Amino acid sequence: MSEPRPAPDPRGTAPGPRRMKPAQLLFEPPEAVADPEHFFGLESMEDPHELLGRATELTLAFRAAADRATEFQALAAAQLSDPSRFDRLPLAVLAEQAEWTEDYAQKMIEFGRSLMRSGGTLPGDMD
Repeated sequence: MSEPRPAPDPRGTAPGPRRMKPAQLLFEPPEAVADPEHFFGLESMEDPHELLGRATELTLAFRAAADRATEFQALAAAQLSDPSRFDRLPLAVLAEQAEWTEDYAQKMIEFGRSLMRSGGTLPGDMD
């Protein structure tokens, strides 16, 4: 499986290069989620070096997860806009469902098609 590619930015700026492998995201226990002050145990860390390290790991993990989810959005957009589908969605409907502008939806469709052409990850392909 290939490394995820950064998604196109609606502002037109390219994302920066990845510096390190992100930490694995773990789900928090339900009782921790109920406490608005609790966030992956960061609030209880007293050592600023440890706090910076863990917060950086989480930042990179969330960024990687967002990039990956965006790739799947692009793949879905490309599939849903495929002219050969009987249930093809018009660009305006696709944009509305994804809460995008039509211009951004078109860019995501193109990005999804490029992922499909390059043999990138397809929905259902998991490690």
